[in-house]
Amino acid sequence: MKTQIKELPYNLAQWKQGYRSQKQEYDYQITEIEGQIPHDLTGTLFRNGPGLLDINNESVRHPFDGDGMICRITFQDGRAYFLNRFVQTESYLAEQIAGKFLYRGVFGTKKTGGWLSNAFDVTLKNIANTQVVYWGGKLLALWEAAEPHRLDPKTLDTLGIEYLNNTLKPGDAFAAHPLFDPKGRMVNFGLKAGKFDRTGLLTEITVYELDLDGEVVEQHSHLISGFAFIHDFAITPNYCIFFQNPVSFNPVPFLLGLKGAAECVKFEPEKPTKIILIPRNPRSGEGIQIFETKSGFVFHHANAFEHDDKISIDSIAYDTFPEPEPDTDFRDLDFNSLTPGQLWRFELDLKTQQVNSNLVEPRCCEFPTINPANVGNPYRYVYMGAAQTLDGNAPLQSIIKLDRETGSQQLWTAAPTGYVNEPVFVPRPGGTQEDDGWLMAMIYDGSRDRSAVVILDAADLTKGAVATLWLTHYIPYGLHGSWTDNVFIN
Repeated sequence: MKTQIKELPYNLAQWKQGYRSQKQEYDYQITEIEGQIPHDLTGTLFRNGPGLLDINNESVRHPFDGDGMICRITFQDGRAYFLNRFVQTESYLAEQIAGKFLYRGVFGTKKTGGWLSNAFDVTLKNIANTQVVYWGGKLLALWEAAEPHRLDPKTLDTLGIEYLNNTLKPGDAFAAHPLFDPKGRMVNFGLKAGKFDRTGLLTEITVYELDLDGEVVEQHSHLISGFAFIHDFAITPNYCIFFQNPVSFNPVPFLLGLKGAAECVKFEPEKPTKIILIPRNPRSGEGIQIFETKSGFVFHHANAFEHDDKISIDSIAYDTFPEPEPDTDFRDLDFNSLTPGQLWRFELDLKTQQVNSNLVEPRCCEFPTINPANVGNPYRYVYMGAAQTLDGNAPLQSIIKLDRETGSQQLWTAAPTGYVNEPVFVPRPGGTQEDDGWLMAMIYDGSRDRSAVVILDAADLTKGAVATLWLTHYIPYGLHGSWTDNVFIN
């Protein structure tokens, strides 16, 4: 009996096309539109991601090492305007002049010249490629291992490194996942390793809270034991919540120029994942609390909230650290070789110090987003990029809406030729329901070799796209984005 081969809902060759540099910078009104842009949709969508993935045909080792490129899509009076610019970091400008890699990348990209030219050079370039947010009158391009870059929100010109009125010192990390408390605070953190005590390596977590004017009004630091690989975090009214993944770091291959820093991270499945609660009010007298749960790896969180002496956290969790095979091109990824990200709920009991965890959504999913009015508070709806297939690992081709109260779900898909980036929730002006708004996502269509901005009705994904705004070109797969009600047109 012949085994039937399962047909994939995606074309691997088309998917690969989305990982090419886009070296052209554009500025134009988007005119090719399917459907209609809602007239009450006014504001600006910013997107960030690696836009430059090679220099003179020499490729980065991993897309996360690509230089940051900002896209700005402005909506006004039923029209939309597109602009993209590279973040003019010092390293980007230097490498453009040199025509070769001059800096090492965290994920394995090496300076031109082999391991000898990389050995003992621990300087990493600030690639500003992960998130972009507008807060306190400033547009900030973020990369988690260094300071932000400030940009002009109208032109996307780079204005320089932003030190938050000297709160940050040169080399300080300001993470790429700030959260926005509905009461009017931006909350973020920075990591720094290198201190030791009798137990070994320590990692310092510094929490920052900025008011609506962009002024740092809270700053406090805390030491935790071990090496911490933390990309995202969650907040409630009283806590910042960090998942310390069970990994170790061996710096020797990095120092010898053989591997990038992230390639020296080893997942340790025999150890638990630690959940760290840091009080947001440093004057409360309450100390850090550390919980342990089963081993796993978490990049992103959907939300967290307090209830009945408990804290619930909804997170995308992996069975293991998702890394491609060594010495392979990242475009030749075998999806079946990696475990999928899935949505889990972790419930911390503050009285018993116990953790319960439950699988919420088994489908491969990533990049969760919610209505920003519910950040840190009880909520009902979560939206995520999702695979078209129900099981296994696959590219994100759909957007899923989960109702956490009823367990029902809705799915919008760009399959078989479309590939979805992170959705961003945009509240409808005057909306009264949690799902009253729009979802926006950049998609790449492999059959057209073009990208588009898709607008969905967040209340009902089954209606299909409200509007699809076709760009005249492609944009490489991005990472994160944000929305502001401010209108910026050059």
